[in-house]
Amino acid sequence: MRFKAYAVHLFTAVGASLAMLALLEAAQQDWAMMAIWLAVAFVVDGIDGPLARRYDVHTNARVIDGSLLDLIIDFLTYVMIPAYALYGSGLLPGWTGWFVVLLIPFASSLYFADTRMKTHDASFRGFPGCWNMVVLALLVIEPVWEVIFGLVLLLSAAQFLTLRFIHPVRTTRWRCVSLPVAVIWTGCIAYSAWFDFAPMSVVTWIVAVTSAYLLLAGIAQQIILDRGALR
Repeated sequence: MRFKAYAVHLFTAVGASLAMLALLEAAQQDWAMMAIWLAVAFVVDGIDGPLARRYDVHTNARVIDGSLLDLIIDFLTYVMIPAYALYGSGLLPGWTGWFVVLLIPFASSLYFADTRMKTHDASFRGFPGCWNMVVLALLVIEPVWEVIFGLVLLLSAAQFLTLRFIHPVRTTRWRCVSLPVAVIWTGCIAYSAWFDFAPMSVVTWIVAVTSAYLLLAGIAQQIILDRGALR
């Protein structure tokens, strides 16, 4: 059991290497390959949590802090690399790119250190800094820069609000829908990146709809729960 528990930590640490591969591709402005590596890292991040709980790494592999390891890798793959991608890809022109590349790490570092990040139902309190998902969806959808800039400002502010955002694996409420949606989203992102984000209307619409669900499902749950509490 101890061997399996430490193997889970090793599997989690693979995310750091995937982050470096994504960074190298971003430095070469190969956004498609960057997206593929980030998508693979997203899959690893979705798998290692259930494995960690199954093999009880807190008890059987206590020398390594799995939560801290996960946060370090998440900050690389969820925040730093996507922030650079927004700056370097041309999605945001001029001063807006500079502003966003500084704003996202600043706000996200405060959020990642917030002890109130998780809620009792395994959702997130405030936007959880999943900028990788935001940027990958934007590379597929390619809205005008004003929409992108407004969305970044809105989500940055939402990191410090009491709005809920689901974890598609850990949040049990609506998981029968959320998990398949997350799988479809990941597959469409990878498919689009494989073809260098060439315009594909069907894929674009699927990414837009699934992104909206993943972004708003937690808020919808929160509204429903609040209404139920008032009855």
